[in-house]
Amino acid sequence: MNQKRVYRLAVIPGDGTGPEVIREGVKVLQVAAERFGFKLDLTYLDWGGERFLRTGETIPQGGIEELQRHDAIYLGAIGHPKVKPGILEKGILLRIRFELDQYINLRPVKLYPGVWTPIKDKGPEDIDFVVIRENTEGLYAGSGGFLRKGTPYEVAIQESINTRFGVERCIRFAFEYCRKRNKKKKLTLVGKTNVLTYAWDLWERVFYEVAQEYPDIETDYAHVDATCMWFVKNPEWFDVIVTDNMFGDIITDLGAMIQGGMGIAAGGNINPQGVSMFEPIGGSAPKYAGKNVINPLAAICAGMMLLEHLGEEEAARAIEKAVIKVCRDHLKSLAAGKMGYTTSEVGDLVADYTAKGVEL
Repeated sequence: MNQKRVYRLAVIPGDGTGPEVIREGVKVLQVAAERFGFKLDLTYLDWGGERFLRTGETIPQGGIEELQRHDAIYLGAIGHPKVKPGILEKGILLRIRFELDQYINLRPVKLYPGVWTPIKDKGPEDIDFVVIRENTEGLYAGSGGFLRKGTPYEVAIQESINTRFGVERCIRFAFEYCRKRNKKKKLTLVGKTNVLTYAWDLWERVFYEVAQEYPDIETDYAHVDATCMWFVKNPEWFDVIVTDNMFGDIITDLGAMIQGGMGIAAGGNINPQGVSMFEPIGGSAPKYAGKNVINPLAAICAGMMLLEHLGEEEAARAIEKAVIKVCRDHLKSLAAGKMGYTTSEVGDLVADYTAKGVEL
């Protein structure tokens, strides 16, 4: 008798529209599991703004250990209008990333057929690259402090922490990913070597040292400000990008816009040897909560990335084809309330095409 592959997923629906998009993502994942012969064991966790307002805690005692017993984490969104900004983000998102050592943030930037992009004269053949962002160091490490806080002479210091260990493992992941992706086989280091001369001296030295071990990968370097220009002018130049935490955070939002908006943008927080977390990169959009108008495709694409990470690549490709079919043949827009379909109807369409299979 064949034993079904079983994957334990921790599901954190989160705040605002998070539960709505996660509901549609789970619907599609279950259909893919049924078609491709694996099983999902789901544990729902109510971490987010409502729990914090009720109990005063972000992650309950033993919560990180609970996550470690799962194969992956599926996250909706974190952010509540009644909770001061930073509390939930630091107490949930950053804590999970840091404590589970999810040192890679993986962001595909891919324009699907039929999706509008604000970039004139560019199409799906031009916008298809991946940003690999270091996820546990840099300015986000939280190092710094105040001197004479609250006085006219106040000093605020925010330090960027970059270790040889952290930089090298991120760069090695990027080279391996570029090789596996096997498209242009070009890896671009994005930084600011002309001004940030300590951190980026380290990044650049490590990048070119590691590059010697990958003679099949073309390498180049671009300043982060120039990269923002080229995303708009020549997105086809890029294949895989590797960068630090802050720059990666900024350029991936620009990437989301040129691929059609937050409604389609998904990302992964990866620990290649541990538990990884997948999420739509947009916020919780509380103004749309409960209206059944938010676009669930980013969450569905995050689920696709989750399956790919678990090795279920055939199922992941089936979901991607279904998403392409829905974007190309059904949706009027990717914007909330303008899709021509409700949130749940979009989920139904993707689930149906995933179950049947589509040829593009």
